[in-house]
Amino acid sequence: MKKNVGIPELMRMKKSGEKIVMVTAYNNWQMRMAEDAGADTVLVGDSLGMVEHGLPDTIGVTMEMMELHCRAVMRARRRSFVVGDLPFMSYEIDDREAVRNAGNLVKSTGIDAVKLEGGAKRAATVKAIVTAGVPVVGHIGLTPQTTTQLGGYRVQGRDPSGASFLLRDALAIEEAGACALVLECVAAEVAAFLSKRLTIPTIGIGAGPECDGQVLVFHDIVTLYGEFKPRFVKRFCEGGEVLLKGISSYAEEVRKGAFPLKDHSFAADEGTMEHLEAIQE
Repeated sequence: MKKNVGIPELMRMKKSGEKIVMVTAYNNWQMRMAEDAGADTVLVGDSLGMVEHGLPDTIGVTMEMMELHCRAVMRARRRSFVVGDLPFMSYEIDDREAVRNAGNLVKSTGIDAVKLEGGAKRAATVKAIVTAGVPVVGHIGLTPQTTTQLGGYRVQGRDPSGASFLLRDALAIEEAGACALVLECVAAEVAAFLSKRLTIPTIGIGAGPECDGQVLVFHDIVTLYGEFKPRFVKRFCEGGEVLLKGISSYAEEVRKGAFPLKDHSFAADEGTMEHLEAIQE
């Protein structure tokens, strides 16, 4: 069993070149599987709005939803470093509200850190939350909560101007005190440059192989979320097919009367049926 993962361990892994494994989890059984698989960090992402609640995007996710899922995940936590997303409009209004929401999420669920999206414009917010005693993971590049402003789901940092903005954002978030930084849909060469430039770990998703770690959505890893497959996703097993086959077999056996059998049933005590028959008489 590996040691418990905290910020010092993540920093050690970056310095030693040991890749950090992050996976999302949204409930108890997913967290148990992530732990059994040896994940170093687990993200309770606001992607739960889509993969668990059927929302079209992350915008509709609330603090109450995040609290519910974070609690479920934490009941199965053994050693990994758990991060919970701050949902849209829970940190944008002002820094006081951001600190309050971040603190409440940590206090009410027991997670280790919060994650919020945005670069230099959110640096003051990151600093305020960290100053209050709550570790923060930053998130730049493609930021799903503000895709409209970015022109949709587009790779970031491909041209000199975009790359410069990402460098500015990354340095600002690091200076504000973040303990790690997610790079989403960032040109691979730029992500590699940022990972070398920063002293905090970078976690890539669609940002090439040179980040300090990688994160993928649980449902994408095991193919549980429909046909949509972004280019940066690799499906490591066909979990959806396996589950569908099992449930279909169950339904077929129920209709045929093949399930349940005697082995799946419980017998009454001796004399019970005679007693019932006597009552009926």
